[in-house]
This record gives sequence, C-alpha cells and structure tokens, in this order.
Amino acid sequence: MSIHSAVTAADASGWRLDRALAAALPILSRERLKALISSGQVTDASGVAVRDPATKIVGGARFEVAVPEARPAHNEAQDIPLVIAYEDEHLIVVDKPAGLVVHPAAGNYDGTLVNALLHHCGGSLSGIGGVARPGIVHRIDKGTSGLIVAAKTDRAHEGLAAQFARHSIDRRYRAIVSGRPDPSAGSVDAPLARSAANRQKMAIASGDRGKRAVTHYRLIQPLREASLVECRLETGRTHQVRVHMASIGHSLLGDPAYGRIRPAHRALLEKLGFRRQALHAAGLGFIHPVTSAALSFESKMPSDMQELFSELAV
Repeated sequence: MSIHSAVTAADASGWRLDRALAAALPILSRERLKALISSGQVTDASGVAVRDPATKIVGGARFEVAVPEARPAHNEAQDIPLVIAYEDEHLIVVDKPAGLVVHPAAGNYDGTLVNALLHHCGGSLSGIGGVARPGIVHRIDKGTSGLIVAAKTDRAHEGLAAQFARHSIDRRYRAIVSGRPDPSAGSVDAPLARSAANRQKMAIASGDRGKRAVTHYRLIQPLREASLVECRLETGRTHQVRVHMASIGHSLLGDPAYGRIRPAHRALLEKLGFRRQALHAAGLGFIHPVTSAALSFESKMPSDMQELFSELAV
C-alpha cells in the first residue's frame, strides 16, 4: 500500500474530486482514481473517506490517496526473448516476430507477448486497473510481424487507448500481394464484421452491419505477378488489411484465411516454407501519452519476407 498526498489546484473550486485529483496526481489516471474513491481509498484533511467521485471540491484542499499494491496478473510471466524498439517507464514498443500471439486466449494460454512482457517488465510494470499487467491497446495477428505498443501504467494505457479511438495513431504496413493494383494508389472504405459463414473470419459487411474500416494503399514496387505495397490504416479493425486487399483482388501472399494462391506463387511459397500472410507492421507513430513527445518507429521487413521479396523481384 502506498499513500499519496495531493493538494488540489487553487483554481479547482467546483471541480469534481476525480478530475481535481487527476490533475494533482498525474501518475494515476482519472478512471483509476474513480475506482479508488469509490472503494474508500481517498480521505480528506480530517481523515474522512470521500466515496463519491463527483463530489465538488474547493481549491487548495488536501487529500490522501491510498493505492493498494497491484495484484499479480493471472497470466504467468515467461522468459521469451523480445526485440525492443523503445521503452521507458510508461510504455514499451516491441518488434513482434511472426508466430507470436499477442494475448492469451483459447488455444494459446501461454507463450504470448503478454507472458513475455510480464517477465521483461518485472517490477517496473505498474498496476493497470489494480492488476500488474501490460496494457494491450491494439493487436496484430499471430502471423503478422512488426511493431506493437503496450502500456506499463494506467495513465499511458488511457492515453494510448484514446489515440487509437480517435484513429490518430500512424500505422503503416508492408504487404506482398498478388497481382498489381490498378490504380497504383487508392483507398478501400468498406465496413467489416464477423463472417456469417465462419466466425473466425472477417468479411465486408452490408447494410448497417459492421464497423467502418478504411485502408489507404500505394504501390511501392512491382514484382513478378505480385506487388510490394504500403497500407496505411485509418481505422484498425481485425484482419483489416487482409480482407480489404483481398476484396479488391490482391490478396496477401501466404494468407491462410483470405489468400487465393496463384499457380506461379504456389511452388515458391512451398520452396521457401512461407506459411503466413506476407504482412509486416513497418511503421508506428503516436504522441507519448505522458510526455506529449511525438514518437515514430520504423521496422525492416523480417528475413522471411525479404527472401520472398527477392525471389519475386522483376
């Protein structure tokens, strides 16, 4: 249990208690403070617990906030090697290899990025929502490689989640697709929803079903009956790039769910042992949720995609 003393700002008279404390204690998110207030962990200068986050306060008032030690996460910490693109006390950017699942789920209860982060971060991982766990604010598929950011603290988690919700995160993918897009640059604006035929797949939705999904693509280099393209996500839906590119006739090479393998590519994929979608999260940019610094990261295509690219070069 740690105790934090806070004095509300002089001009905070009439503010809600949770808002005033969030300004006075920036290490704690407003949502976390709401939970602490409601559970009786915030006391005023006379030592009386204040249990309503909406309580109006006066400027210059003193409060004490008791923060319980974070409960251990249910998931097991596992020593899985990680490539770290960036890390500070608030967040971590990982260059994920293909084959690594992001979050434990049915069929993948361990050996995931979450298990690796619990081990890597150790004591530096603050309690997000009262639990010692990394804050996964977005995901990339098991068969997709590249950059992913995770929060270490409540405040970072809340700030990153807000940027993803506003679609202000810069996410750029490199993909090797079949054929050659014509026009060479364009946008796919088509809503996505779970496929009615197969709930494990996504599909273009009709009517008012699905969520809006927008992918902007451009040709980087023509290849042999294929192309290297960049896809910039305006939204971030499950399997978005894979479904959108397939919907315009340019499915990702090696895609086990949405791919239509051309005869010219089948033998090559078998020869290389390439059994995943040729998709790499190559660029990631966002505003640091605590320092407000603009951060941008680039990742080169991994060796398996580089080899496939070289074999297809015209």
